[in-house]
Amino acid sequence: MKKFNKKIVLEDGEEYYGYGFGADTERICEIVFNTSMVGYQEIVSDPSYTYQMVVMTYPLIGNYGITDDDYETRQPSIGGMIVREYNDLPSNFRYTKTLSEYLEENGIPGIAGVDTRKITRSIREKGSRKVIITDAKTSKQKAIKKLKEYEIPKDAVSKVSCKKKWYSRTANPKFNVVAVDCGIKLNIVRSLNKRGCNVTVVPYNTSAKEIEKLKPDGIFLSNGPGNPEDVTEVIELVKKLRRKYPMFGICLGHQMISLAYGAKTYKLKFGHRGGNHPVRNILTDKIEITSQNHSYAVDENSIKKTKLEVTHKNILDNTVEGVRCKKDNIFSVQYHPESAPGPQDSGYLFDEFLKMLEGGEK
Repeated sequence: MKKFNKKIVLEDGEEYYGYGFGADTERICEIVFNTSMVGYQEIVSDPSYTYQMVVMTYPLIGNYGITDDDYETRQPSIGGMIVREYNDLPSNFRYTKTLSEYLEENGIPGIAGVDTRKITRSIREKGSRKVIITDAKTSKQKAIKKLKEYEIPKDAVSKVSCKKKWYSRTANPKFNVVAVDCGIKLNIVRSLNKRGCNVTVVPYNTSAKEIEKLKPDGIFLSNGPGNPEDVTEVIELVKKLRRKYPMFGICLGHQMISLAYGAKTYKLKFGHRGGNHPVRNILTDKIEITSQNHSYAVDENSIKKTKLEVTHKNILDNTVEGVRCKKDNIFSVQYHPESAPGPQDSGYLFDEFLKMLEGGEK
């Protein structure tokens, strides 16, 4: 029988032995789980998972490999992968490398063979917390000592944001959109291009004056990792530009828009991560099945003291999933309408953004 060579230890002492894949390295992160049945490549390459180690609740991971067209970023920053069963022999005519090869190339550790159902229940009951992936021979006492001494960095957005602006143009463009990169997923850029928008992606700390020089028709605020309160540069940017240009925010962008208007955010016990979260659109009274990935939410009571109105609510826990200020031509959602992975129920939000760029109302 194959011998365990890796293990994970949580800061409260829980310990799980398994088999390593990907990079052979020790790593400390925050442990979270994702319930998506497909889309592990998009999850692994999503910058929002910076400093996080993801438990995949679907038991079989790696079976269709990694393809060149499905990355959400070219430089993955996820902390690690925890899976029940890892398949290193993909069956997919599009695949160009295995998941393990991709993780190894990018210095990301993985562990398989652990009880992911038990770990997921633990996260749901006790909340997200620090975890270390280490050699199976490392003592629990040593691992816990390392966990206690380690502080998860707060520079997640500055780590994943682009360092200089870049362009993604399309044929016969109708509009020019500036996207503020806090960890943007490439499918967001593709979704805007597909609708006739030339996109200029700029670093998160780009000044309002620099953005105005680009003469955009509208501004997009991207998803990204970490605590939204740490990204003061973008919050101030929203305050300066919110009445000058139509704005659309997703996930972290949604949280930062809310903070700019005076609302508050808080950390969820274990977050929302998966491709099947039901959300009620209050404006249409329709239910959308959404893709989500976030640790923080906007406090609904704090919104009542602002110019924002709630437009979407989570059916599972009644958290805020969308806000808007009609007067300022600004709106945002907590979930991912570009859906990679996930359903396409909410792709209409990009069309609503285009209506704003045309001068219509959302």
